[in-house]
Amino acid sequence: MIRHCVFLRLAPKADSAELDKVMLGLGDVVRRIPGCSGFRAGPNRDYESKSPDYPYGFTLDASDAEALATYAVDPEHKELGARLVALCEGGADGILVFDIDAV
Repeated sequence: MIRHCVFLRLAPKADSAELDKVMLGLGDVVRRIPGCSGFRAGPNRDYESKSPDYPYGFTLDASDAEALATYAVDPEHKELGARLVALCEGGADGILVFDIDAV
C-alpha cells in the first residue's frame, strides 16, 4: 500500500472556500478510482513545531503504484491540482509530496 501524503504551503491570501471545494473534489476522485481510498484532509496542527510552513495537507491510500498512477493522470485530478497550485505560495513549489510504501 502506498500512502500519498501532500503538504501545502498555502499563500497568505489563499481562499479557504476554494480550498474546501478542491478537497471535496479530490475526495470524489479518490472514491471513484479503483485501488484508491482513505482520503483525509485538514489543517496541520504542528504539535512538534517542525512544519509551520505547511498549514494544511491531505493523504490518500493507493493499493499499489498502478492505482496511484491512475489517480495522477485522471483529468479531474489534474484540473483540481491546477486549482490547488494556484492556492499555494510559490505555485507547485509550495506543494510537498511523500509517497510512503507502507507495510
